[in-house]
Amino acid sequence: MPEDPLAHGELAALTRRFEEVAGKNDREFGIIKSDLTAVRLQVGNLDQKVDRLEDRLQDLGERMDRNQAQIVELLTRLVGQDPNTH
Repeated sequence: MPEDPLAHGELAALTRRFEEVAGKNDREFGIIKSDLTAVRLQVGNLDQKVDRLEDRLQDLGERMDRNQAQIVELLTRLVGQDPNTH
């Protein structure tokens, strides 16, 4: 059977299109992979910031508790005292 130049041309065109699409897919996959890595880094940074914020809020809560306890203690001492003696 003789070779069909039209079939070879079509096969070559299909091969080129397949290779172009495969190359494009590889590039797009690389971009997506890179973007995913960047998102993972940002999530890690946000996680660290949230941890630091939680620590600061806990410290603030402890200071507020101490201040409230001091206020209650001072008010307790003042109860029953004559305000004119000071």
